[in-house]
Amino acid sequence: MDQSSQAIPVTPDNAIVWHNNRLYLLDQRYLPHQTDFVELNSAQEVAYAIRDMVVRGAPAIGITAAFGVVLSVMQAGDHWRDKIDADIKTLAASRPTAVNLFWALSRMRNKIASFEGDHIIKMLLDEAKAIHQEDIDANHKMGALGSALVEGKTRVITHCNAGALATGGYGTALGVIRSLHANGKLAQVYADETRPWLQGSRLTAWELLQDDIPVSLLADGAAASLMSGGDIGWVIVGSDRIAANGDVANKIGTYSLAVAAKYHGVKVMVVAPTSTIDMEISCGKDIPIEVRESDELLYCGGKRIGASGASVWNPVFDVTPAALVDAIVTERGVVLSPNSEKLAQLMA
Repeated sequence: MDQSSQAIPVTPDNAIVWHNNRLYLLDQRYLPHQTDFVELNSAQEVAYAIRDMVVRGAPAIGITAAFGVVLSVMQAGDHWRDKIDADIKTLAASRPTAVNLFWALSRMRNKIASFEGDHIIKMLLDEAKAIHQEDIDANHKMGALGSALVEGKTRVITHCNAGALATGGYGTALGVIRSLHANGKLAQVYADETRPWLQGSRLTAWELLQDDIPVSLLADGAAASLMSGGDIGWVIVGSDRIAANGDVANKIGTYSLAVAAKYHGVKVMVVAPTSTIDMEISCGKDIPIEVRESDELLYCGGKRIGASGASVWNPVFDVTPAALVDAIVTERGVVLSPNSEKLAQLMA
């Protein structure tokens, strides 16, 4: 950790920090055992950080990319117009599934297109900070709306990490869980470990423990068995992209979790800002699904666990059909039993 970043408190809500004209990211590859910040000074460094999972989670990726545009202009100085298009393309190519990335870059492009005057850095920095703050505010709204859907005290299952670490702060799915806890409605959280990056066991559990929220870890394949006991009220997850018909792309394993929930009568809540809804994608089959390197499955903690010679298929997202989703919670409101007509009304 460099000297400048030592002044930044290490909390889940401080995963993305603009400090002294630099961008700092809490390095999520090594949490919870190492709590180090990575300093970024260029769009190329930001793109690498997104691609290499220093930062992850759809809203957080979008916010980070917005600050990456600011760094591009700062680094280029008077020649920023010659570099900005290439740098934005580099940022856009960092990961394909999370639509928030492209949404945030589009906002920054629009600011650049409307620019007149001498203060381009200030204008872009103000926009990036606005994107960041809007996300935090949206998460608090979604936390309250999602909590209001839950009657009585409940036990929930969550998958991957959709908390402060994956957003600008507070969290989407974990924002609802934090609100449930604050309102006395939460009996227990069960967090899927979420292979292969273990975001549930490393990140979600760490976040919840910071707030003294009771959490138990599950192997991904244990969720259905747990539901069969009848004690789970909700599955609460985030999303990386939602199609116009309500199909939901989220971390691999969400689809099977939703299928199991449907069979056992457990409700499924998807919590995501409207920037995650892609009205230009008609249905889930058209959402681009990122397939990552085989080593993520063949190795764990730097040690090979997969048999030599085995081939690998490593999609990191899957699509849950809208028919398996009971509620989509956004900062604009709640969509129950989502479909194309209801999402069109929400986004209008």
